[in-house]
Amino acid sequence: MCDFNTLSDEEKLHYHTLLLDAAEKFGGKNFFLQLLEAIRDTKPHPLTAANREFTFELGTVKWNKVIFNDKLQLLQKARINEGKQNNLLPPKDEKSYKKVLNLVRTLKPIVFHVKPAHKEDGPGFFFQPFVRVDDETTKLNPLFDALFFCAIETVKKILNYEPKA
Repeated sequence: MCDFNTLSDEEKLHYHTLLLDAAEKFGGKNFFLQLLEAIRDTKPHPLTAANREFTFELGTVKWNKVIFNDKLQLLQKARINEGKQNNLLPPKDEKSYKKVLNLVRTLKPIVFHVKPAHKEDGPGFFFQPFVRVDDETTKLNPLFDALFFCAIETVKKILNYEPKA
C-alpha cells in the first residue's frame, strides 16, 4: 500500500475510503496526520512500548500484547517483501518462512484501539495488524501499515486521492 503510485485505481479508492473513514473517526485528516507524525517522531518505535500504549495530546493508541523489538525488526523486513510478492509470508521453501509465520501467529490476535482525546472529535476505531486472505496469503492491514510504517506523504496522497471521473 505504501507504494501508492503502483496501485490500480480500484485499490487507490479502497485505501482512500478506508483511511478517510479512520481519519474521520479520529477527528479528521489533520488530527490523523498529526497522530502519524507523533508516531514517526517517537524513538524507540512506539510498538515496542512496554505499557502497550502510545499517547499524545490528541489521543491514544492502545494494544493488548507487548511487541518485542526482534518481532518489530522481522515485521519491517517482511513488510518490504510483501510489496514484491503480494504476501507477507515468504514462499514455504525460503529460510525465513517459519520465522515470519510465527511472527504472524504472535501478532495476529493483537487489537489496536485508536481513540481521540476528546469524545466530540469522534468515536475512534480499532483494527488488527493483518488481513488473512487465505491459508497461504496474509497481508498487512492497510490501517496498521499507514499508522506505523508508511511515509506521511504517501498517507496524505491516499487521504487526498480523487478518483478519475
